Amino acid sequence: MLYNQIAQMELMNAINSINSEIELNEFRDMLAQYFAKKAQKAIDALWDDGIINSSTIEKWGEEHMRTPYRYETNRS
Repeated sequence: MLYNQIAQMELMNAINSINSEIELNEFRDMLAQYFAKKAQKAIDALWDDGIINSSTIEKWGEEHMRTPYRYETNRS
């Protein structure tokens, strides 16, 4: 069995024990914290390896990453 299949089974077992909105919110928060910690570790590794630095982060803050809208040329 693959690890992602095992993970899916574990998640389904956890989900089956959720009985209230409070527990659902706690579960969501737990998952969000887990992935936030993984992201922070990855960012820390990039920083430690010198791949990113404070000027990189400043550039990211100035980027405009929105997808431009495409308007139809024959709008009435």
